[in-house]
Parts: sequence; C-alpha cells; structure tokens
Amino acid sequence: MTESTTDVTRAPSYLPDRARIFVAGHRGLVGSAIARRLAGEGHEVITRSRAELDLRDAARTAAFLADTRPDAVVLAAAKVGGIMANSTYPVQFLEENLQIQLSVVAGAHAAGVGRLLFLGSSCIYPRLALQPITEDALLTGPLEPTNEAYALAKIAGIVQVRSYRKQYGAAYISAMPTNLYGPGDNFDLETSHVLPALIRRFHEAREEGREELTLWGSGTPRREFLHVDDLAAACAVLLRSYDGDEPVNIGCGEDLSIRELAEMIAEVTRYRGRLDWDTSKPDGTPRKLLDVSRLTGLGWKPAVPLRDGIASTYAWWRTQG
Repeated sequence: MTESTTDVTRAPSYLPDRARIFVAGHRGLVGSAIARRLAGEGHEVITRSRAELDLRDAARTAAFLADTRPDAVVLAAAKVGGIMANSTYPVQFLEENLQIQLSVVAGAHAAGVGRLLFLGSSCIYPRLALQPITEDALLTGPLEPTNEAYALAKIAGIVQVRSYRKQYGAAYISAMPTNLYGPGDNFDLETSHVLPALIRRFHEAREEGREELTLWGSGTPRREFLHVDDLAAACAVLLRSYDGDEPVNIGCGEDLSIRELAEMIAEVTRYRGRLDWDTSKPDGTPRKLLDVSRLTGLGWKPAVPLRDGIASTYAWWRTQG
C-alpha cells in the first residue's frame, strides 16, 4: 500500500523525535492505525486496554497520566456507530464520549502533558452546511438529528481543547476526520458504519446466492471516505506541524453517492444480484464533503484510492474468521 505523501519541512515541529505518546483507543479502527504509524516513525507508543484503564473514570485516568507522563496524547477513544446505533442509544453516545473527553484532556493537563490531539468527527457540522465544508461552518446551523447526541459530545471536545489553549496556553489541537474505513473496522451490522456494513451484506448475499439485496434509504446522499492509514499519516503531520485554535478537517476532498459506493462494493465482492432501495429508511445528511485545504497546506495528501482500499479492507475482513 502506498504511503501517504507528506512534506513536513514547511512548518516547525511541535513534537520531539522519539516522543512518548499515549494513544487512547488503540484497539479501535482509528487508534490502531495511528499507533502503527507513530511506532513506524520511531515514537514510543503507550497503550492501555479498556480492562486496564476505563477512560470514563476521571480519577484513574488522571493517576495513569500523572504516573506515565507522556510527551503527547492522541485521544482516539470514543463510542462510535452508524445511524441505527446513534438513533437507538443517544444517551450512551452523549454521556460516554463526554466522560472520556473530560477525563483524558483534564488529566493530560494536570500531568503536564505538552501536546494533545483530539479527534472529533465530520458530523459536528450543520446538516445543510455549504459544500465542501470549511472548519468555520461549526455551530452555524442545526445538526443532523440521527447523530445529534454524538455530534454535541464531539463539539464539546473541540470547545474543551480550545478552552485549554485560551486559559492555559496548552498546545492542544483538534481534528475532524471524514468517514473512515480500513483494517480494524467494525463489521457488526447493528453498530457499524455504512461502508463495512455494505461489505458484509454484499459478501453474505453472494455467499447465500440471493438474487436481490435491499439497502436503506434512496442511495442519493453523497459521502467522502478516507482510508484509516491516510488518516494516521495526517495525524502524524498535525502533531508535528500544526498549533492553532481551529479544528482541522481530515478527508480526501472527493465524494460519491451511496448508490455509487454500493455498486463499487458489489463489484469488489463479486455480487451480481439486483439492488433495491428502501426509501422508508432514513438517508441522513444529504451531502458531507470536507474542505481539506488547511491540511493539504501542511504538505499532506491521501494515497489510497477508494476502490483499492475497499478491496484490501474486504480481504482483511475475510481473514478474521
């Protein structure tokens, strides 16, 4: 797989060489990719499983950070899910994410951690934001109702990071990734996002010989998808090269319709049946494409073409048994 292209000579480094970095949420899709990337760049990656450290526990989290004293923290831990999960469990998506964020950011500051990267989500932006979405669209309109609780928790994280910068001069930053996929993704049909869910559904439909597959919605909403290895490369650039109050969008700058995505996944999984769209089910936000000029201005650009990324993700999932 091609490495994401970066040119980090264009900005001063805010991260020491061979830094000790705590990656919170290292077993998830995002955290595992970031941990791999940072370790590959020569940093010492510190991790703890949820059984070892429940990040919702503020006292234990603060004690861990005070004892470990990493040079930097990447907050990739979160409760995440697709439309169904967000609609069914809004309380958990709001409260658990708030608890994690408050514990980790406050604990990092108390422990004297000099650098922190908070990862939010592109769902923080208004449902009908102008496209492509720039970072200053935040809080300019109503959110998408199907994931409002999760989005509000992530917005609170952005404000928390910004507040620590303002009040304490902390070199803490936040980034907003687009829809992500890749090895380590969640393929549970009850809680997964659209891309891995479609991979699994098409695979199972082919294995069972089904002649027709019904999918949610109209297929017309447009979405942007970024391979998680490209995200990890972007995060490494931001840790080294960015120190600003505003969040930074992370995406590929291109989108496609859910219908086009489904057709691409059908091709990759070799499903030959018909597609039926259940328009009684919600579509979510009509379009969500990020303006990534702030990030590309730091010399980063994505390297994994969508079809190639889907094929490699499908191959990875099939090895998981």
